Amino acid sequence: MQIPSIRLEGLGASVFTEMDNLKRELERAGKSLINLSIGSPDRAPDLEIRKVLSQGVLDDNQYGYTLTRGTEEFRRVCAKWYQERFGVTLNPETEVLPLMGSQDGLAHIFLAYIDSGDLALIPDPGYPIYSAGLMLAGGEKIAMPLLKENEFLPDLKQIEPDIARKAKLMFLNYPNNPTAAVASLSFFDEVVEFAKEYDLLICHDAAYSELAFEGFRPVSFLQARGAKEVGIEFHSVSKTYNLAGARLGFVVGNADVIGTLSQLKSNIDYGVFAPVLAAGAYALRNAQDSIEENKSAYQRRRDILIEGCAKAGWKMPIPQGSMFIWAPVPNEQDSVSFAMDLAREAGVIVVPGMAFGEYGEGFVRIAMVQNESVLREAVQRIQQFL
Repeated sequence: MQIPSIRLEGLGASVFTEMDNLKRELERAGKSLINLSIGSPDRAPDLEIRKVLSQGVLDDNQYGYTLTRGTEEFRRVCAKWYQERFGVTLNPETEVLPLMGSQDGLAHIFLAYIDSGDLALIPDPGYPIYSAGLMLAGGEKIAMPLLKENEFLPDLKQIEPDIARKAKLMFLNYPNNPTAAVASLSFFDEVVEFAKEYDLLICHDAAYSELAFEGFRPVSFLQARGAKEVGIEFHSVSKTYNLAGARLGFVVGNADVIGTLSQLKSNIDYGVFAPVLAAGAYALRNAQDSIEENKSAYQRRRDILIEGCAKAGWKMPIPQGSMFIWAPVPNEQDSVSFAMDLAREAGVIVVPGMAFGEYGEGFVRIAMVQNESVLREAVQRIQQFL
């Protein structure tokens, strides 16, 4: 039997593996578990979206390849949605590309731009695909610490000029996973100036732009002056409309970068399934009420967790966006030990902050991905545990 590629050795962060092994061990032992670890929507899409999807599935003519660029309808609807939501004008022919979920694009952008030994500026803590995609392309990670004292934004002034000049990419993600932090337009303006000074490609992951609370409206990186000259932005239709398993997203912005990514993907896949594109186009055109209902549901879940845990003395910051709570470890334990004890004793699964990078230590990520009754049960277990 042949030995697997050396590039696989760095995949599968040990913390995630440890927690997954513990989960299976507890399940085999018959432990009742409440899983608040994976960031996957548990809610179903709006009924009308499902009807469009189901009608497409029954159409004999919907089973051919759509090719990498997808359908003209989907690209036009994405551009129209961006104009209405953010006031950003996009050319649907050259500045919009559908994806098999935003992670598809997040992983492949590294293969499109990174050669062996190239540097990329990656947030720490950060969504694991940023580091994994870079590693698979042979690149080297330069961590940008996301610290509480800087509201979990990277401090651009702390990046050494020599490093910035050598780096090819910078990844950002707001509302953020895992920290749930948000970014202002003025911050993105600074990022654009930084990118121009050091000739960087900015890749902004905006998967949670439509999941925000108390009327807060996250901005798009592309709203910043000159942003399209230096960057692209990834969007998740999956997260916005609860279509995670259907795998649909899109990337927009700089036409040259979109073209390069499209060229790469044309050698890898044959496009998103046509009924999924049709359902996504319908959602972007017609299902804005479902976004508001989704926000309300996650806000109620957030409040159940934060208020319930506060009664047990576990104080957590109140997130303005995303489906996560970035909670400081409430005792003297490290994040892995705390998460393991919480799983063993209370049957509540969360992710240790260390899983997202060195600077995630001292926190755990709680995903609001169970219904309200289950979350109330989780809170009761946490209260007894603490």
